[in-house]
Amino acid sequence: MSSENAQPHHRIDYIELACDDLAAAKSFYSGAFGWSFTDWGEDYSAFNDGRLNGGIHRQGPVLAGGPLVILYSSDLEASAISIRTHGGRIVKAIFSFPGGRRFHFSDPAGNQLAVWSDKSAQEDT
Repeated sequence: MSSENAQPHHRIDYIELACDDLAAAKSFYSGAFGWSFTDWGEDYSAFNDGRLNGGIHRQGPVLAGGPLVILYSSDLEASAISIRTHGGRIVKAIFSFPGGRRFHFSDPAGNQLAVWSDKSAQEDT
């Protein structure tokens, strides 16, 4: 999730898929669709489908809910405030990862999404 590939503020920028067998998932998506992969540890691999970047993470049994849609933000804290103001709920507080910081939220219907930023100037909250 680099800033070089980031879309404008609050646009879908990255999608994550869950799996219980990372090697099998990579084999499927590279074989079926030609996706390329970059591993980030034993439990995560980033992919590129030729246009969009995303990731596949091993989490054990896959839960209902589908892929995690991730939006980009130029101001992570302001985005969190806006989500709360408009009826969303933060379900995973801001945390750091190798490419920046992000948080997860649920919309009023219960769909879970995330927002990330490559800005790491402020400490995790």
